[in-house]
Amino acid sequence: MKKKLSLAQKVNILRASVMGANDGILSVAGIVVGVAGATTNSFAILISGLAGMLAGTVSMAMGEYVSVNTQKDAQKQAVENEKQALKDNYQQEFEFVETKYSDTGMAPALAHQATKEMLAKDPLTAVVRERYGFDANEFTSPYDAAIASMISFPTGSVLPLLAIWLFPKDIRVTATIIAVTLALAVTGYFAAILGKSDWKRGILRNVVAGLLTMIVTYYIGTLFA
Repeated sequence: MKKKLSLAQKVNILRASVMGANDGILSVAGIVVGVAGATTNSFAILISGLAGMLAGTVSMAMGEYVSVNTQKDAQKQAVENEKQALKDNYQQEFEFVETKYSDTGMAPALAHQATKEMLAKDPLTAVVRERYGFDANEFTSPYDAAIASMISFPTGSVLPLLAIWLFPKDIRVTATIIAVTLALAVTGYFAAILGKSDWKRGILRNVVAGLLTMIVTYYIGTLFA
Protein backbone atom coordinates (compact mmCIF):
# COMPACT_ATOMS: atom_id res chain seq x y z
CA MET A 1 0.00 0.00 0.00
CA LYS A 2 1.37 3.38 -1.01
CA LYS A 3 2.27 5.69 1.88
CA LYS A 4 -0.07 8.64 2.27
CA LEU A 5 1.46 11.93 1.17
CA SER A 6 2.14 14.57 3.80
CA LEU A 7 0.86 18.14 3.47
CA ALA A 8 4.35 19.36 2.49
CA GLN A 9 4.61 16.73 -0.24
CA LYS A 10 1.15 17.60 -1.56
CA VAL A 11 2.04 21.30 -1.61
CA ASN A 12 5.22 20.58 -3.57
CA ILE A 13 3.26 18.60 -6.18
CA LEU A 14 0.72 21.42 -6.38
CA ARG A 15 3.60 23.90 -6.79
CA ALA A 16 5.00 21.86 -9.68
CA SER A 17 1.53 21.72 -11.25
CA VAL A 18 0.91 25.46 -10.99
CA MET A 19 4.35 26.39 -12.29
CA GLY A 20 4.08 23.83 -15.08
CA ALA A 21 0.72 25.23 -16.20
CA ASN A 22 2.06 28.78 -15.96
CA ASP A 23 5.10 27.94 -18.08
CA GLY A 24 2.93 26.08 -20.56
CA ILE A 25 0.66 29.08 -21.00
CA LEU A 26 3.51 31.59 -21.27
CA SER A 27 5.93 29.56 -23.41
CA VAL A 28 3.44 28.42 -26.03
CA ALA A 29 1.72 31.82 -26.09
CA GLY A 30 5.07 33.42 -26.86
CA ILE A 31 5.70 30.93 -29.65
CA VAL A 32 2.31 31.13 -31.39
CA VAL A 33 2.05 34.92 -31.09
CA GLY A 34 5.58 35.28 -32.43
CA VAL A 35 4.87 33.03 -35.39
CA ALA A 36 1.56 34.84 -35.96
CA GLY A 37 3.57 38.03 -36.29
CA ALA A 38 5.56 36.45 -39.10
CA THR A 39 2.81 34.60 -40.99
CA THR A 40 -0.95 34.27 -41.28
CA ASN A 41 -0.66 30.57 -42.13
CA SER A 42 -2.80 28.87 -39.47
CA PHE A 43 -1.20 25.47 -39.99
CA ALA A 44 2.31 26.86 -39.47
CA ILE A 45 1.20 28.59 -36.28
CA LEU A 46 -0.47 25.45 -34.97
CA ILE A 47 2.49 23.20 -35.75
CA SER A 48 4.93 25.59 -34.07
CA GLY A 49 2.70 25.68 -31.01
CA LEU A 50 2.44 21.89 -30.86
CA ALA A 51 6.20 21.56 -31.22
CA GLY A 52 6.66 24.05 -28.38
CA MET A 53 4.18 22.12 -26.26
CA LEU A 54 6.02 18.83 -26.80
CA ALA A 55 9.47 20.28 -26.18
CA GLY A 56 8.29 22.22 -23.14
CA THR A 57 6.56 19.20 -21.63
CA VAL A 58 9.72 17.09 -21.79
CA SER A 59 11.90 19.99 -20.61
CA MET A 60 9.67 20.84 -17.64
CA ALA A 61 9.33 17.22 -16.54
CA MET A 62 13.07 16.56 -16.73
CA GLY A 63 13.81 19.90 -15.06
CA GLU A 64 11.54 19.07 -12.12
CA TYR A 65 13.02 15.58 -11.85
CA VAL A 66 16.60 16.87 -11.72
CA SER A 67 15.76 19.78 -9.42
CA VAL A 68 13.83 17.74 -6.86
CA ASN A 69 16.43 14.96 -6.97
CA THR A 70 19.13 17.52 -6.19
CA GLN A 71 17.07 18.84 -3.28
CA LYS A 72 16.46 15.30 -2.04
CA ASP A 73 20.17 14.47 -2.19
CA ALA A 74 21.00 17.62 -0.20
CA GLN A 75 18.39 16.73 2.43
CA LYS A 76 19.70 13.18 2.74
CA GLN A 77 23.22 14.52 3.20
CA ALA A 78 21.98 16.91 5.90
CA VAL A 79 20.37 13.97 7.72
CA GLU A 80 23.62 11.99 7.57
CA ASN A 81 25.54 15.01 8.88
CA GLU A 82 23.16 15.34 11.82
CA LYS A 83 23.40 11.63 12.61
CA GLN A 84 27.15 12.04 12.93
CA ALA A 85 26.83 15.31 14.85
CA LEU A 86 24.54 13.65 17.41
CA LYS A 87 27.09 10.87 17.87
CA ASP A 88 30.08 13.22 18.12
CA ASN A 89 28.61 16.01 20.23
CA TYR A 90 25.10 15.37 21.48
CA GLN A 91 25.27 18.23 23.99
CA GLN A 92 26.06 20.79 21.29
CA GLU A 93 23.03 19.71 19.28
CA PHE A 94 20.91 19.77 22.43
CA GLU A 95 21.99 23.33 23.16
CA PHE A 96 21.28 24.40 19.58
CA VAL A 97 17.67 23.21 19.77
CA GLU A 98 17.27 24.67 23.25
CA THR A 99 18.50 28.04 22.00
CA LYS A 100 16.09 27.93 19.06
CA TYR A 101 13.20 27.39 21.45
CA SER A 102 14.43 30.15 23.79
CA ASP A 103 14.72 32.58 20.86
CA THR A 104 10.98 32.18 20.22
CA GLY A 105 10.30 33.73 23.63
CA MET A 106 9.92 30.48 25.54
CA ALA A 107 11.04 30.59 29.18
CA PRO A 108 14.53 29.05 29.67
CA ALA A 109 13.26 26.29 31.97
CA LEU A 110 10.45 25.42 29.58
CA ALA A 111 12.80 25.52 26.57
CA HIS A 112 15.15 23.11 28.36
CA GLN A 113 12.32 20.74 29.24
CA ALA A 114 10.84 20.85 25.72
CA THR A 115 14.25 20.13 24.18
CA LYS A 116 14.83 17.26 26.59
CA GLU A 117 11.48 15.67 25.72
CA MET A 118 11.84 16.20 21.96
CA LEU A 119 15.33 14.75 21.77
CA ALA A 120 14.42 11.86 24.06
CA LYS A 121 11.65 10.88 21.66
CA ASP A 122 13.42 11.33 18.28
CA PRO A 123 16.62 13.38 18.40
CA LEU A 124 17.43 13.16 14.70
CA THR A 125 14.01 14.38 13.55
CA ALA A 126 13.98 17.20 16.11
CA VAL A 127 17.47 18.50 15.28
CA VAL A 128 17.02 18.26 11.49
CA ARG A 129 13.71 20.11 11.72
CA GLU A 130 15.23 22.93 13.79
CA ARG A 131 18.46 23.21 11.81
CA TYR A 132 17.18 22.73 8.27
CA GLY A 133 13.41 23.15 8.40
CA PHE A 134 12.33 19.81 6.94
CA ASP A 135 11.14 16.45 8.25
CA ALA A 136 13.90 13.84 8.20
CA ASN A 137 11.31 11.15 7.56
CA GLU A 138 9.77 12.81 4.50
CA PHE A 139 11.37 13.49 1.14
CA THR A 140 9.67 14.97 -1.90
CA SER A 141 9.34 12.48 -4.75
CA PRO A 142 11.06 13.64 -7.96
CA TYR A 143 8.75 11.32 -9.89
CA ASP A 144 5.61 12.96 -8.52
CA ALA A 145 6.94 16.43 -9.33
CA ALA A 146 7.97 15.36 -12.84
CA ILE A 147 4.59 13.75 -13.56
CA ALA A 148 2.77 16.83 -12.24
CA SER A 149 4.75 19.04 -14.63
CA MET A 150 4.31 16.60 -17.50
CA ILE A 151 0.54 16.87 -17.11
CA SER A 152 0.21 20.56 -16.25
CA PHE A 153 2.50 22.02 -18.95
CA PRO A 154 0.51 20.73 -21.95
CA THR A 155 -2.72 21.49 -20.10
CA GLY A 156 -1.67 25.13 -19.82
CA SER A 157 -0.46 25.12 -23.41
CA VAL A 158 -3.91 24.23 -24.72
CA LEU A 159 -5.31 27.71 -24.00
CA PRO A 160 -3.05 29.77 -26.31
CA LEU A 161 -3.19 27.02 -28.94
CA LEU A 162 -6.98 27.02 -29.03
CA ALA A 163 -7.19 30.80 -28.93
CA ILE A 164 -4.79 31.33 -31.83
CA TRP A 165 -6.44 28.50 -33.81
CA LEU A 166 -10.14 29.17 -33.25
CA PHE A 167 -10.44 32.95 -33.40
CA PRO A 168 -10.71 34.74 -36.77
CA LYS A 169 -7.40 35.82 -38.29
CA ASP A 170 -8.01 39.53 -37.84
CA ILE A 171 -8.49 39.27 -34.07
CA ARG A 172 -6.71 36.07 -33.07
CA VAL A 173 -3.54 37.71 -31.75
CA THR A 174 -5.52 40.17 -29.62
CA ALA A 175 -7.86 37.42 -28.43
CA THR A 176 -4.93 35.18 -27.53
CA ILE A 177 -3.24 37.95 -25.57
CA ILE A 178 -6.45 38.62 -23.61
CA ALA A 179 -7.06 34.92 -22.90
CA VAL A 180 -3.46 34.35 -21.86
CA THR A 181 -3.47 37.44 -19.63
CA LEU A 182 -6.52 36.14 -17.74
CA ALA A 183 -4.96 32.68 -17.37
CA LEU A 184 -1.68 34.15 -16.12
CA ALA A 185 -3.59 36.15 -13.53
CA VAL A 186 -5.05 32.90 -12.21
CA THR A 187 -1.73 31.03 -12.08
CA GLY A 188 -0.01 34.10 -10.63
CA TYR A 189 -2.58 34.15 -7.83
CA PHE A 190 -2.13 30.48 -6.96
CA ALA A 191 1.67 30.69 -7.19
CA ALA A 192 1.62 33.61 -4.74
CA ILE A 193 -0.69 31.76 -2.35
CA LEU A 194 1.54 28.69 -2.40
CA GLY A 195 4.59 30.89 -1.81
CA LYS A 196 2.77 32.80 0.95
CA SER A 197 3.47 36.12 -0.74
CA ASP A 198 1.35 39.10 -1.79
CA TRP A 199 -1.12 37.73 -4.35
CA LYS A 200 -1.69 41.13 -5.95
CA ARG A 201 2.01 41.53 -6.60
CA GLY A 202 2.20 37.93 -7.82
CA ILE A 203 -0.59 38.50 -10.34
CA LEU A 204 0.90 41.79 -11.55
CA ARG A 205 4.37 40.29 -11.96
CA ASN A 206 3.05 37.28 -13.84
CA VAL A 207 0.81 39.28 -16.15
CA VAL A 208 3.47 41.88 -16.94
CA ALA A 209 6.02 39.14 -17.72
CA GLY A 210 3.50 37.45 -20.00
CA LEU A 211 2.55 40.61 -21.84
CA LEU A 212 6.19 41.57 -22.38
CA THR A 213 6.94 38.07 -23.69
CA MET A 214 4.08 38.13 -26.19
CA ILE A 215 4.71 41.70 -27.33
CA VAL A 216 8.42 41.08 -27.88
CA THR A 217 7.93 37.78 -29.71
CA TYR A 218 5.16 39.23 -31.86
CA TYR A 219 7.26 42.17 -33.04
CA ILE A 220 10.27 39.95 -33.62
CA GLY A 221 7.98 37.79 -35.76
CA THR A 222 6.87 40.80 -37.79
CA LEU A 223 10.50 41.38 -38.78
CA PHE A 224 10.31 38.16 -40.83
CA ALA A 225 6.86 38.76 -42.28
